[in-house]
Amino acid sequence: MRQYFSKQNRTLLSELVRTDFKLRYQGSVLGYAWSLLRPLLLFVILYVVFVKFLKIGSDIQHYPVYLLLGIVVWNFFNEMTVQSLGSIVGRGDLIRKIRIPRWLIIVSTSISALINLGLNLVVVAFFMIINHVDVYRTLLFVPFLLLEVYLFALGVSLFLSAFFVKFRDIGYIWEVVLQAGFYLTPILYPLSMITSETLQKLILINPVAQAIQDIRYSAVTHQTLTIHNVFDGGWYVLIPFVIVIALLIGGITYFKSQADSFAENI
Repeated sequence: MRQYFSKQNRTLLSELVRTDFKLRYQGSVLGYAWSLLRPLLLFVILYVVFVKFLKIGSDIQHYPVYLLLGIVVWNFFNEMTVQSLGSIVGRGDLIRKIRIPRWLIIVSTSISALINLGLNLVVVAFFMIINHVDVYRTLLFVPFLLLEVYLFALGVSLFLSAFFVKFRDIGYIWEVVLQAGFYLTPILYPLSMITSETLQKLILINPVAQAIQDIRYSAVTHQTLTIHNVFDGGWYVLIPFVIVIALLIGGITYFKSQADSFAENI
C-alpha cells in the first residue's frame, strides 16, 4: 500500500492534475470560468423549459436549487467518466517514454473532476443561501454520498479506459449510455412524477440516481423521495452500495490485468 502513495507517485499525480487542468481550458478566453458557467448555463436552459414552461417541480420546495444540485452531481459523474475514458490513449506518449503507474492517469483525471465539483458546489451553496434553504443536520451525510458517486464513477472509469485502448467504439457507446442515463435519472423531474413503484425501484437501484435523491433530501428538502421511502427500508436499500463496491473491485482487477499491454495497443 505504501508504494502506491510514495512521494514520487504523489508528485507525479500532482503534476498530472495540473497539466490536465491547464490543457482542458487551453486556448479558451474564459478559461477556468467555464467550470462554473457550463452547469449554470445548462441549469438556466432547463429551468426555463421545464419549470417555467412545462411547470414541472412546482410542488417541490426550493425546486431551482433541487434542480441545480441534481445537474451538478450528474455533471460530475459525466465529466469524470468521459475524461477518464480516453485518458490512457491521450497519455500514450508519456506511457511509452517513462515507467508510470497507469492508475495515476485515471486518478489524476478524477481529481480534476473533483476540483470542478468543488467549485460548482460553492455555486450551489450560494443559491441555497439566497433561496433561504434550511440547513438540516442531514447535510453532514452529503460528503459520504458524494464519495459514493466518486467511487462508482472511478469503477466505471477504470473499465472504460481499459476497454477504450482496444475498442475505440466504446466512446460512442458510452455517449449514448450517458444521454439515456440523464433522462432516466430523476434530474429534470421529481421522482414522484413516476406513478409506478416498480419503475421507481428500478431507477433508484442506479447508484447515481440513489445518491442524487439522497443528497437532495439531505441538503435541500425532505420532500425528496429516496430509496428508503420507495423500498420502505429493508436490505434492498443496500443494492446501490453493493453495486458500487462490486464495480470498483471489478474495475481495479480488470484495469490491472490490462495495464501492462497498454503501451503496445495504444
